[in-house]
Amino acid sequence: MMQEHTVRAYGEELRRLREMIARMGGLAERQVEDAVAALIRRDAELATEVMGRDAEIDALEREIEEFCIRLLALRQPVGQDLRLVIAGLKISHAIERIGDYARNAAKRSIVLAQQPQVGSLNGFQRMARLVQEELKGAMDALVNGDAARASEVWASDQSVDEVYNGIFREMLTFMMEDPRNITAATHLLFVAKNLERIGDHATNIAETVYYAVSGQPMPSERPKGDSSPYAVVRPPA
Repeated sequence: MMQEHTVRAYGEELRRLREMIARMGGLAERQVEDAVAALIRRDAELATEVMGRDAEIDALEREIEEFCIRLLALRQPVGQDLRLVIAGLKISHAIERIGDYARNAAKRSIVLAQQPQVGSLNGFQRMARLVQEELKGAMDALVNGDAARASEVWASDQSVDEVYNGIFREMLTFMMEDPRNITAATHLLFVAKNLERIGDHATNIAETVYYAVSGQPMPSERPKGDSSPYAVVRPPA
């Protein structure tokens, strides 16, 4: 009877770990959404709120880390359980970094609210939507133990890179057309890079989930579409 109770309690602890990580992912997803909303609406108050909420993500990362360490020490997990606990440590750190990128985007949106608007912000909305979908998909794969879903998310980052490349070229063009655009366009480039890095972290999370569930590494290098270092922007005629 005691052994049955111990097994049940251990199973509950693993379930709680998944729930804690999923909650942390949900908080980060909201941070991304609100950071971009603050940018689009030129809403400095919302941006400030996003920056303040980052502490909640940081606290949850510490809680997950302590929980995982206790599981390792007391339960000595093996096999798939061990992979899940180690994945919990890695994923919580990745989500914390996502929160940092969202915070930085929100911080820059405060500056941008004081600058003349440069170009359309549709690309930023699209990037935010794509990276939110990636993060949600990775969290769903973790909660459901779904390696196939994790694989789909892992392979999906090329769309984010393509949007980023378009924004990169557009902002450089605006800067070359009028030096007065340089300040706003530079901040927008940093926001776009923050979103691109969030996408990278989301797909890294999916890769970690895939390994935790299947015990196998991803079969090949993830497709990428980031050619911005090689972009050629021609000055206007």
